[in-house]
Amino acid sequence: MRSPVNEQKYLEFIFHYLHSRVGPISREQFDLFTPFFIFRSFGKKEIILNKDEVDDHLNVVAEGLVRKYVVTGKNEVTIQLATEGHIIQSEISFHKRVPSEVILETIEASVLVSMTFENVQKILAQIPIAEALGRAMVTQMFIKKDSRYFNQLGKTTREKFLDYITNHPHMMQRVPQKILASYLNIKPETFSRLKHLTRVQK
Repeated sequence: MRSPVNEQKYLEFIFHYLHSRVGPISREQFDLFTPFFIFRSFGKKEIILNKDEVDDHLNVVAEGLVRKYVVTGKNEVTIQLATEGHIIQSEISFHKRVPSEVILETIEASVLVSMTFENVQKILAQIPIAEALGRAMVTQMFIKKDSRYFNQLGKTTREKFLDYITNHPHMMQRVPQKILASYLNIKPETFSRLKHLTRVQK
């Protein structure tokens, strides 16, 4: 793990993230949270959380790109790709304090603004607005997961591919093809054949 840099920059990022995506928060209220943040910097392709470790951090990606995946046999199945402004963690491990079934790994050099499980409990007890913000964050996470699931139902492989690439064109450059194919539940060879569709549409 690399040394954190420019903490003030990432504090500003988190303030605007909370204010715009979670709910209105004043500078005075935000200042109550800042002592509890940890700034963690990782290199490219670095493991953040390994299988069977207990996840002790709630993370927001402030810079970079992180994936969450599970290993099934010889395959790695990607279940989340988190870019700037997205939360990523092993939810079951973090909340139930049990070994993680998932692995968190950077795809790009990344900076995470994190909060430990212990500090989450402290702010919930000490800061009145924390519970409301926490509920809003959890609600957003569930809505996003359900939206992605229902959006994929009934779609052909071709439709899933085009829908994702149309809405996230930058991911073709940022994510290795094998990982992106796994995330979309498309065979790598099928993904390769579908790539020509993006060139045709340009």
